[in-house]
Amino acid sequence: MPQAVIFDYGVGNLLSLKTALEKAGLNSTIGTSAKDLAKADAIALPGVGSFTAASSKLGAVKETLQNKIKDGTPLLGICLGLQLFFEKSEEGPGNGLAFFKGKNVQLPKTVKVPHMGWNTLNFVQQNELFEGVAEGTYVYFVHSLYPVPKDKSIVCTTTEYGTTFTSAIASKNIYGTQFHPEKSGDIGLKILKNFVKTVVR
Repeated sequence: MPQAVIFDYGVGNLLSLKTALEKAGLNSTIGTSAKDLAKADAIALPGVGSFTAASSKLGAVKETLQNKIKDGTPLLGICLGLQLFFEKSEEGPGNGLAFFKGKNVQLPKTVKVPHMGWNTLNFVQQNELFEGVAEGTYVYFVHSLYPVPKDKSIVCTTTEYGTTFTSAIASKNIYGTQFHPEKSGDIGLKILKNFVKTVVR
């Protein structure tokens, strides 16, 4: 069974993601070092936490992550994990991984923040991560910020909540969701199984 490493940069919610990835077909461990990441067949950057704190922890493994991506290792970023793919965040200081140009901005004050609960996915373009997932499918969100990519061609889905925001991106072997597939029931498991297919093909 392929080995997924969930990188722990001091956030919560690691065990539910570990369980969900194992259900989807990946042997999953929690890693804290470049050495842990180096042997991974797939890498997940989990959600929930502070951009500033997480970006400083990721600094030590940034080069390893870049090398793994160049080698074709699939990478999944969830919520904060997706936001860390970009350069900056309005949440606070710190440099993201800068895989993509763009920044993370606050949801508008016209709606209740954080955005917490089920909401729909509107497809901008299909991608293997969403194979068999229908337009308007409900998934689970918990967030106060969202990414604004400079390159709109990486956007797979958007969601409406006070504004239209990017809720999933994909580019080659990098995938990111602003929602939490591990909290999104059967549909979330389907998305994670689609991610597993990119690992084992």
